[in-house]
Amino acid sequence: MAEQPLTGKVALVAGATRGAGRQIAVQLGAAGATVYATGRSTRGRRSEMDRPETIEETAELITAAGGRGIGVVVDHLVPEQVEQLVQRIDGEQGRLDVLVNDIWGGDPLATWHKPVWEQPLDKGFRLLRLAIDTHIITSHYALPLLNREPGGLVVEMGDGTTAYNEKNYRLSVFYDLAKVSVNRLAFAWSQDVAATGGTAVALTPGWLRSEMMLDGFGVTEDNWRDACAKEPHFAISESPAYVGRAVAALAGDPDRARWNGRSVSSGELAQVYGFTDLDGSRPDAWRYLVEVQDPGKPADVTGYR
Repeated sequence: MAEQPLTGKVALVAGATRGAGRQIAVQLGAAGATVYATGRSTRGRRSEMDRPETIEETAELITAAGGRGIGVVVDHLVPEQVEQLVQRIDGEQGRLDVLVNDIWGGDPLATWHKPVWEQPLDKGFRLLRLAIDTHIITSHYALPLLNREPGGLVVEMGDGTTAYNEKNYRLSVFYDLAKVSVNRLAFAWSQDVAATGGTAVALTPGWLRSEMMLDGFGVTEDNWRDACAKEPHFAISESPAYVGRAVAALAGDPDRARWNGRSVSSGELAQVYGFTDLDGSRPDAWRYLVEVQDPGKPADVTGYR
């Protein structure tokens, strides 16, 4: 059996139905953790995302990977549901070692390449609520339990490092504000967990081959490179397992407090911890974006994965 450094640890991955959240939960399970995976999509009812992935499937994948997966249907915009979730974790486990705030669901609501007066307010504010309010509500109830034991880990999942987002407009005022805010929340939580030796980080994957992204390109994880014919820069993309392994590496690092308050990427952590993507490579998407894609250079991932 593979080494499981997180045996006995308890994690909550909020927003684990699909994408990065699902694989973060799975990789924490592979490292031996008990993982509470939450979401709104179940086998009996789809969320507004109207996707086939379910929270039950995520729980099964966690258990199959070697952990213990517990799927819980939660709408993280409803404080009472989040409070009940944390009370359940406390009652069943008596501790919480890792909190991952990955709630999102804003992609269908974003209006790209339009000035603010051409962006619908109802969709924009809904996006912000899903991206920001959910994370604050979850942290409000979960951080006291996490702080009960020293050395807890909080991961705020976003899109883009703080350094990148400060210099680049993310093509929609609502999306831009959401991603900047999530990174800032990690800095706020770093103040709230420091007294107990905790660590809070903002973590971004690179170009993520989520289920939705693969569907958009008409490919699967097995033949994803076929999409490079349409978009050559897709060659730098990474599987959701890559950022999942990044979270597992952080959770298993006894010296992780050195990251407290920082904004990091999956590629950056891979260079430090030595994990790879599923294909054995180490894509460094955000460095590639700045040095190759944004300047308009031809796609060439040599030296970047």
